[in-house]
Amino acid sequence: MSSTPPHSTPEAPRRTHPRAWLVWGVGVLAYAAGIMQRTSLGVIGLPAAEHFGTSVGIVSTFVVVQVAVYAIMQIPAGLLLDRFGSRVMLVTGALVMGLAQLSIGLVDDLRLAVATRILLGIGDACMFSSILRLIPFWFHPQRVPILSQLTGLLGQLGQIAAVASLPVLMLTYGWRPTMAFAAGTCFVMAIFVFAVLRDVPPGEHRVVSRFPLRDVPRELGKVTGHPAVQLGFWIHMAAGFPIHSFVAMWGVPYMIIGQGRTAAEAAVLFSLTALFSAAMAPIFGWLTARHPLRRSNLALTTVYAIAGLWALTLLWPGYAPMWLLVALVVAISIGGPGTGVGFDFPRTDLPPHQLGVANGVVITGAFSASTVLVLVVGMVLDLMSPSGDYTARQMNLAMLIHFPFFAVGLWGIYSSRRRLRRLMAERGTTVPTWREVAGRYRGRRFR
Repeated sequence: MSSTPPHSTPEAPRRTHPRAWLVWGVGVLAYAAGIMQRTSLGVIGLPAAEHFGTSVGIVSTFVVVQVAVYAIMQIPAGLLLDRFGSRVMLVTGALVMGLAQLSIGLVDDLRLAVATRILLGIGDACMFSSILRLIPFWFHPQRVPILSQLTGLLGQLGQIAAVASLPVLMLTYGWRPTMAFAAGTCFVMAIFVFAVLRDVPPGEHRVVSRFPLRDVPRELGKVTGHPAVQLGFWIHMAAGFPIHSFVAMWGVPYMIIGQGRTAAEAAVLFSLTALFSAAMAPIFGWLTARHPLRRSNLALTTVYAIAGLWALTLLWPGYAPMWLLVALVVAISIGGPGTGVGFDFPRTDLPPHQLGVANGVVITGAFSASTVLVLVVGMVLDLMSPSGDYTARQMNLAMLIHFPFFAVGLWGIYSSRRRLRRLMAERGTTVPTWREVAGRYRGRRFR
């Protein structure tokens, strides 16, 4: 039996080109710079509220707008990526994000600030899918799952950079210089990407999507209707929305207000999300490549672990102990590699010229859910305390909103997995039951 569907990754060179690691490294740095911009309001949300003379709940709407635009733009960005390639999209995304951060540093009006977050979301939508599409053309297929995981998680170094630099710069120099510094990182990375990165190794032709614009709806229907893409979407949603909402907005405020931690303790817990995600990325990549028929079980285990630790934290009487908060952060962090599992289903089931759109659809999972979660949590908190002076009890009640999202995500995973496995069976690939696996293991053991 085959362990992978017939469509594999784009044809890769037999030997990794000497330039492949440099190309990938520059792409990862560009993505990290984008993550730094994406999470900037998560680490300086309180100073942002002070700068604009409003509450943290209102500032959370900036994040909602930003992430909503990011999610909405994934499919258009995927279409452009399939047509123009990774290099063009990465340069464009970095320049747009830099312009957005520079703009928010110069404006004082809330409406203009929201406009800058729209711009930031547009630029951000160009980044991650561009790196994912790049990897299969430069590396052997067996390396793709691990490198895809490492891309997503090494990109989170941008989150650490945001935590380490932006609060210090804010205290030392103020709002505008801090935003100018953030914008500068994007402009520098745009130059590096333009100078170094190429879509394919020398001598190879770039695979592009050439269907006319009138066929866009039909092509989108083919991609979005595929059960592998739908399963990837639901895995990305269920595993990823907790970490995205935690990092983008509510992580630091929840730890300070909801759990009574100091700003320094909250910053350390916030940083752990990137560290543990990076530590688990190679393991998830190896497991995904080693057990392609059990990828969804790896994702399901991740989702159940996150939901269970959120439940334990919220049910704990009084403030949760530090060990439990660390365990919660570790579980949330593993959701990062968990989302990476979702991208592996389109990679092994769809042809190369559809990967940009397919990955764009998958990415919308966690970001659309986290957008709604951040918005609803902010609305609930403002209803409970219009003054913005939230209590620990109110924070914990608002965090209960996670659980309907877990329920929807799990339903989506199980239903789309059934459809994909039926399609795989038609192609001659049957997923053995756990009883059959155990029987084979016992048979080998006693031979």
